[in-house]
Amino acid sequence: MQVAGFIMGIFAILGMLFGLIPFLGWSNWLVIPFAGVGLIISIVGVAISKRGGIGIAGIVLCLIALLISIPRLVIGGGIF
Repeated sequence: MQVAGFIMGIFAILGMLFGLIPFLGWSNWLVIPFAGVGLIISIVGVAISKRGGIGIAGIVLCLIALLISIPRLVIGGGIF
């Protein structure tokens, strides 16, 4: 589960970077739920295995994607 969360974190970061391009902020509507699911999967993976590693990296990537894409979506009015 840690690997799945990490891969979802990578895709969430890539989607978030895509959403920073002007007039492509609408993609954050897809990034936010994807990063949320990746965050949950990473947390469950770390809790089950009781060791960090790639699961912690997945948590950090998903949190970064969420903390940047949510304000970006709010600032753009949900469209831009």
